[in-house]
Order: sequence, then structure tokens, then C-alpha cells
Amino acid sequence: MRIRALVFRIWRQFLHDKRTLALMLLAPLFVMTLISLVFNGSTYKPKIGLITMPTALSQRLATESVTLSSYASPASALSALKNQSIDAYVDFHHGQLTIKLEGSDPSTNQAVLMDLQKLTQPTTTHQAFKQPMISYLYGSASMTSFDNFGPVLIGFFAFFFVFLVAGISFLNERTTGTLDRLLATPIKRYEVVLGYVLGYGVFTIVQAFLITWFSVDILGMMMTGSLFVLLIVTLLLSMSALTFGMFISSFANSEFQIMQFIPIVVVPQLFFSGLFNIATMAPWLRWLSYLMPLYYGADAMRNVMIRGKSIDVIGIDLLFLLALSLVFIVLNVVTLRKYRKV
Repeated sequence: MRIRALVFRIWRQFLHDKRTLALMLLAPLFVMTLISLVFNGSTYKPKIGLITMPTALSQRLATESVTLSSYASPASALSALKNQSIDAYVDFHHGQLTIKLEGSDPSTNQAVLMDLQKLTQPTTTHQAFKQPMISYLYGSASMTSFDNFGPVLIGFFAFFFVFLVAGISFLNERTTGTLDRLLATPIKRYEVVLGYVLGYGVFTIVQAFLITWFSVDILGMMMTGSLFVLLIVTLLLSMSALTFGMFISSFANSEFQIMQFIPIVVVPQLFFSGLFNIATMAPWLRWLSYLMPLYYGADAMRNVMIRGKSIDVIGIDLLFLLALSLVFIVLNVVTLRKYRKV
């Protein structure tokens, strides 16, 4: 009887907690649907630029699953490579194939080389060419998948743990009555939000520095750019996670409910962060990435760590991270209105 009473009590508790019930039943379906949309996209077709290629070779390459573009000179092809408009370019000069790879993604490099390898194989009408000369704009032949995914992982863990700590900490301020007592004073709502952001921000700076230093110096991730610029990116990403976590905590009444938001607002960001090739997703699905802080953070980190870009090149990503943080700050100020009793 006592066991049955306990079981019934738990059932009633779940049935009365509509949010927990909905997230338990619907969140897995949401994540699985998102995974299906991400992985069931089109197959990625490498983008290859051609310079002074004989018509016969161009026709052979056109039969492969690639996207071809023609360039008048190596300089124009190199410019397209730097802008990531193409994955590689091929130049045919005096019977020698020269291949220049963008190089920042090992899986893309392998796909390009497998397609171009067929150009060196003999056919019934063409003899075999000697092995092509291969060079890399970024990275090298020894670059590993960990080097490629590393910037995304740095961004994700920095975002995830700051989001979690900020959400739970701000929730505790509410549930213990600290926030109510604070709002009973003449302090303005924006001052409360900025105070919390700056207060937690100090520890965010420490975490950003620790993650950046450990990943580069201890784990040995590829680092061709400035460590200081990488620290700025990590800090701005963590700041967006801090303000976002504070905002989400306004819709939770317990730490358990904070955890329930993770499959909805954190996990999807991983799919759109660049860990999976966004170009293979449906066009309407790609637009979701532009709403997610981790997309901009991971893109900036890859540009710094793998491509060695300076802060002026990644300025757009930094501006979006700063803008998202400001948006969340404003939303926090607005949501505090419902907690002000006087």
C-alpha cells in the first residue's frame, strides 16, 4: 500500500508539472528530428577552381561529384581560396598538375584529393600524368580531425558551462529571496542586470583564459593565430552564454528545470556550430545557425586557430556575439519587471 501510494504521488506530481512532462516526452523527439534533418541533407560536393586546364581534363573532372569554377590566373584562384569560395584549385602548367588546398578541414581535403586523384590515372585516350604537386593554404597533410574540431569544442564547452552556472546561480538569487530584497531598493533594473553580468563576468574571464591556455599549450591544438585574439573570442562567447543563461533562468523554478532547457537551447547549437558541414543542410535550416551564438564563436575560433586570421577579419563574428549579448541583457531587464514588487 505504501509503495502504491508513493507511485501515485509521483504520477500526480508529473501530471501536474506540464513543463517537465512535455520536455520529457517532446524534447527527445525534437533532438532526433534535428539530427535527422542535419544528417539527411545533401552530400557535400567539393568546390574546385580550374586554371589553364586542358578541355579533356576538365571534362573528366566534370564527371565527378564536384562543383567547378574557372579562373584566369593563380592570383584570382588564390583570392577565392582565401575567401573560402572554393576548397581547392588546380593549375596545369607544362604537363604538371599543381593542387592548392584550402586545408582547414581534413575531411574536405580528402574528398578533394580523391576526386583529383582520378586525373592522374590513365584512360584509353590519355596517358597517366606524374603525381601532382600538393600544397596547403592552411594546415598541412598532418592536420588531424582534432585540430579541426578543437575550436568548436572549445566554444561549446565554454558556452555550455557558463550557461549552466549562470542559469542556476541567477535562479538561486530568485528562489532564496535575494533578488526580491534587492529589487525592493531604489536600484534600477538595468543596474541589477549589469551588476550581475559584471560580477559573474570576472569568473567568466578566468574560465575563458583557462580553457584557451589548456587547449593550446597542454592539449596541443593547432594554433596559428594570436592567443590574445582567441581569448577575446572565448570571452565574448562566454558573455553571450552568461546573459543567455540569466534570461533562461527566468522561466525556471528549479535547477531541474534549468537542466530541462539544455536539449532545447544548447544541444541544437552544437549541430549548427560547424561541427557538421552546414553546406549540406537544407537552405531553410541553415538560417537557424545565424541565430546561435556558438555559430559565430566557433567560426571566429577556427579563423584564428587554423587560418591565423587577425581580429579585423573576424570582426563580424565578434560584433554578432556582442550584439547577441546586448539583446539578452535587454531581455533580462524586461523580464525583471515581473519580480519587482514595488
